[in-house]
Amino acid sequence: MAVSAEDIERVLRETLAPLNLEVQDDSHLHAGHAGAREGRHFSVRLVSERFSGLSRVARHRLVYDSLHDLIPRGIHALAIDARAPGEP
Repeated sequence: MAVSAEDIERVLRETLAPLNLEVQDDSHLHAGHAGAREGRHFSVRLVSERFSGLSRVARHRLVYDSLHDLIPRGIHALAIDARAPGEP
């Protein structure tokens, strides 16, 4: 079963308790791209207390770690905008 934006949203809500979360399926923007056959493309924007004091790399690692079970189900690309509360 292919991964959906709803699957990603559910997992991130459970693991990172975001104050704000937007998950967008961008796959249609990549039709014809070689990687499109390998999975879907998503954009994730989230604000979570868990990101306070963490570097950008550490924040992205938390997101990827949260989604580790979904990645083999068909996430080819993931654009992440991860912020702590109060960050612009």
